Amino acid sequence: MRFIGNIIEKLQRHPKRIVFPEGTEPRILQAARQFHSLGLGAPIVLGDPARIRKMAEDLGVSLEGIHIVNPVESEDLDNFARRFTILRRYKGLQGPEAREAILQPNYFGAMMLAMHQADGLVSGTSHTTGSVLRPLFQIVRVAPQATTASSCMVMEVEDSQFGEQGVLFMADCGVIPEPNVDQLANIAVSTALLARQLLGVRPRVALLSFSTKGSAMHPTVGRVQAASALAQKKAEAAGLEADFDGELQADAALVPEIAARKLPESKVGGHANVLIFPDLNSGNISSKLILHIAHANAYGQILLGLDRPAADVSRGSNAHDILGVAAIVGVQAIEYNKLYPGAGQKLPGEEK
Repeated sequence: MRFIGNIIEKLQRHPKRIVFPEGTEPRILQAARQFHSLGLGAPIVLGDPARIRKMAEDLGVSLEGIHIVNPVESEDLDNFARRFTILRRYKGLQGPEAREAILQPNYFGAMMLAMHQADGLVSGTSHTTGSVLRPLFQIVRVAPQATTASSCMVMEVEDSQFGEQGVLFMADCGVIPEPNVDQLANIAVSTALLARQLLGVRPRVALLSFSTKGSAMHPTVGRVQAASALAQKKAEAAGLEADFDGELQADAALVPEIAARKLPESKVGGHANVLIFPDLNSGNISSKLILHIAHANAYGQILLGLDRPAADVSRGSNAHDILGVAAIVGVQAIEYNKLYPGAGQKLPGEEK
């Protein structure tokens, strides 16, 4: 809980606007209420105002300070549809089709984000990952210098000996099924950058495998080894002070006594605060096991590498989880250009 408390304190000093496309979802309204009450900024919820007010009344949630936007009645609808047509012109998208797409809350919210009408976006409580990511990839897109979009879970466990006082960054747990060497290295660097921004400490990044330093031979092991070396080079080129090591088994990455036997000279072994998984299967499964078996506080998926800050929360998230994710996205927005130089440029046609 101390981790998210620190995040909240940072955001209170630099409040931000977060758009929540799922405005009629009870957990979203509860999180938006807390977001405003804690002085974190201006929550924006999308949907039919009458339905939102009825839901808030049933929940006993005040809507004071919560901005409601109905895409159907928005004065920005035609402009958003026109800009979406420009973005998707190469796909042959026509005006009526663009308007129909933008009326969907996740598309409307993504356009608000791209047009700087919101500083961050949080969705996913009642939508699949694909329904959240598709509009973001089509409208917000990947940041100029990122090349790879991925995701990260921030896990806070009770045992403070793990990670950074109990906080672990785990990636990729939600986007790329089988990353290649370059993608895996980019995921490692992006996650390290986020850890550095949120914790203010030197990231110690373990690229995980079923092997530690050649204890087993397999093509997937070689991919992790190559990605580890490439991530170190990419971090140095970006001016990020961080340590990368791999391939490491999970116990060698997290338990000092085991690391002392398996790789005594490693700067990461036994003390990793960032865990990079070799594929989506292992990352997603591990994060959900930790969440439920260790009763961890889980915040994510925080999307990495996009041109603007966003998150895809689990459909199983509660209001506290959503609030934590919104706070993280808000803190990302404070200095997003430091994470991704050149991010947040104008959309095609925005100058018109």
